[in-house]
Amino acid sequence: MQTTLVIATNNSNKVQEIKSVLNNRFEVISLQEAGILIDIPEPFDSLEENAREKSTVIYQLTGKDCFSEDTGLEVEALGGAPGVKSARYAGEPADTAANIEKLLTALTGIENRKARFRTVISLMLGGIEYQFEGICEGQIATEKFGSGGFGYDPVFIPEGSKISFAGMSMEEKNIFSHRKKALAKMIQFLTSENGENQTTNS
Repeated sequence: MQTTLVIATNNSNKVQEIKSVLNNRFEVISLQEAGILIDIPEPFDSLEENAREKSTVIYQLTGKDCFSEDTGLEVEALGGAPGVKSARYAGEPADTAANIEKLLTALTGIENRKARFRTVISLMLGGIEYQFEGICEGQIATEKFGSGGFGYDPVFIPEGSKISFAGMSMEEKNIFSHRKKALAKMIQFLTSENGENQTTNS
C-alpha cells in the first residue's frame, strides 16, 4: 500500500518540486488538498525548530503522517544571513523581489560571494519526529539570471554549475538541489525496515 503524507505547505512551487523528487513513490497531499488553509507561523531562530513546529501543528490538526521543510539561504560574508529569515529578509509581507534586491545591495563590492542553501525536513510518523538535512553549496551572482524556480533561485549558482537555479529545468536543478538531498534521506528512511514499520503502525 502506498504511503500517504501531508506536506505542510501551500507553496505550489515547493509542492511541484517535492513531487518531482518523490516521483510517485509516495502519495503527497498539500495542505490545500487536505482542506487546511492556515498559514503556520515560523517563530523560531532555527530551521530545525520551524520545521518541527509546522509538522507538529499539521499532525495535531489531521492525525495523519506528514512532513514539513524549512529552507534558508546562508551567505558567508553576511554571517549566515538571511538564514532562517530568508523568506522575509526585506520585511513583511514576504516579497521575493525585495529580498533579492536587499541581498544584492548587501553584497555590493564584496568579493566573497560564497553561500549555501540548507533545508531541514521534519517528518512526523505516528507522532514521532525524524529530521533530515540537505545542503547545496554555491555562490551569489552579481545579477539575476533565468526565469524559472522561485525565491532566491535567480541569484544562486550551485557549485559545479555556471548558471543559476532559475536558469535550469526541474531535472537539472534536482541534480544539485538541497531540497532533493534532504528528501533523498527521508525516502531512504521511509523505505528502510524502520520507516516501513512506522508507516505500517501509524
